[in-house]
Amino acid sequence: MTLADILDPLQQPLVTALGTPVSWTEVLGFGSGALCVWLVARQHLANWPIGIANNLFFILLFTQSGLYADAGLQIVFISLAAYGWWTWTHGGGPGSSVLPVRSTTRAEWTWLLAAGAVGTLGLTLLLSRATDSTVPFWDALTTSLSLMATYGQCRKRVESWWLWIAADLVYIPLYAYKELYLTSLLYAGFLALCLLGLRDWRRDLAPYRRGDRAVAA
Repeated sequence: MTLADILDPLQQPLVTALGTPVSWTEVLGFGSGALCVWLVARQHLANWPIGIANNLFFILLFTQSGLYADAGLQIVFISLAAYGWWTWTHGGGPGSSVLPVRSTTRAEWTWLLAAGAVGTLGLTLLLSRATDSTVPFWDALTTSLSLMATYGQCRKRVESWWLWIAADLVYIPLYAYKELYLTSLLYAGFLALCLLGLRDWRRDLAPYRRGDRAVAA
């Protein structure tokens, strides 16, 4: 039995939505992705292994749909998930095994925005010249935003939710354009979960800020 024999059933249509076949890959990506974001919002450690499974499903889905940057992005996500998993359990510093929610520093914003701009430009040029992508800029932009947001998620930076929100606002119409309607719907759900995650993380950030002010006083 070859790898193709194992993967082929996942690529077969399961249902038809709006006249478009929906594969097992897209359905499994939908379920694992929704669960992952919900777990992140609750700061539950299980979000990392669930997220890795979600990345594997999306590698198959995006490759089939010609979203090559998004497919490659999933491999990077898997590496970042391993880093985030370790950081959430070991990054709290001396005397603490829990990484606290904090704000993104000015220095972090500077290099994140610079890296995002360079990454978007570079990926747009690469996709335009080396692939048959029909949406090189939007594929590159969402890739860069997602990487920036994932870094923030790994470090529990509250502003990472704003980056995810920006990415989702592009992903939703992009996937609908590619006729990945279930995935587009999933990202609409992601958007709602991101708003909830932002609320919850800001609430966890508040005691930290009050403590800082008390010490400074």
